[in-house]
Amino acid sequence: MPHPAPSHHRTERLDQDHDGIRRAARLLRQGGLVAFGTETVYGLGGLATSQRTVERIFQAKGRPSFNPLISHFASAEAAFAEADMTIPLRDMAYALAQRFWPGPLTLILPRHAESRISQAVTAGLETLAVRVPKGRAVEELLRLTGEPIAAPSANRSGRVSPSTARHVLDELEGRIDAVLDTGPCTVGLESTVLDLTGPHPILRRPGGVTLEELHDICGSTIVVEQGAADGSTPRPNAPGQLSSHYAPSLPVRLDATHIQPGEAFLTFGTQQTEGPQPDLTLNLSPDGNVEEAARRLFASLRQLDQAANRQGLTGIAVAPLPEAGLGRALKDRLQRAAAPRPADQTSPPA
Repeated sequence: MPHPAPSHHRTERLDQDHDGIRRAARLLRQGGLVAFGTETVYGLGGLATSQRTVERIFQAKGRPSFNPLISHFASAEAAFAEADMTIPLRDMAYALAQRFWPGPLTLILPRHAESRISQAVTAGLETLAVRVPKGRAVEELLRLTGEPIAAPSANRSGRVSPSTARHVLDELEGRIDAVLDTGPCTVGLESTVLDLTGPHPILRRPGGVTLEELHDICGSTIVVEQGAADGSTPRPNAPGQLSSHYAPSLPVRLDATHIQPGEAFLTFGTQQTEGPQPDLTLNLSPDGNVEEAARRLFASLRQLDQAANRQGLTGIAVAPLPEAGLGRALKDRLQRAAAPRPADQTSPPA
């Protein structure tokens, strides 16, 4: 069943100076909801140890309660304290943390029997999704809060992830207590999700740490999970697995080499379309730089969606993108943006 809408009140906008970060940490300790920037996207944070606070996160986003959340920590030691580290891949977990934390990698680990993380965070699963994010402000915020913070992306469920504080306020103004404005996100795509609960590591979601980088630690043992070919949405066993996600209001068509009537065009590098040229075009990276394209993806989808709606266009065509490195994560986000979506996800944000 959908969550009831939270009561509306003014959302405080905080600067990323020390006073702003201290204020954000105090609100979090008091059970408030605070959005903040990480290196990936803006997260909507609340105490991961408080079921009531976590329920408020789901309500503010309109997120289904069966979709688990990532818990964020100030250190690897704090993250691993909540997990059962008697697993076969324990040494791999420590090696990955040493290499990539703080950074855009989430590890799925068995939940410790005495973990303080609310079961609302884990959606009733016996696993935890844990991460140590990177960024001066978020690292200080987590240290000052002194508690694990559950934080999905700070947007309405299913819609385009936010990479600036303005994006957060466009969708969640009045639904959360504050947003800590830490500027544009430097990676721009959500974290990689790697499951270490079994005999082999499983890549549940590509993200800011590439598969090639993971191979440096894990070797060739990684199993790459494939999404449902029919666009169906099975019950997630990790965050970020819903088949329809990251969606603008207009339908998205991938690997486009020509433009259909009524379509805006999201392109990359020097690619040109065959036939009639689009009335509205936005380039993720004119130089063909995948890292720049990743940083700009969500902001570009928002910008193009809004401009296309103003011009009365009816869809967004996306040019072919590279599939190696960060291109794999770009492709994943765009495939989910293009997937069939629930009826309540097809209208522009209120």
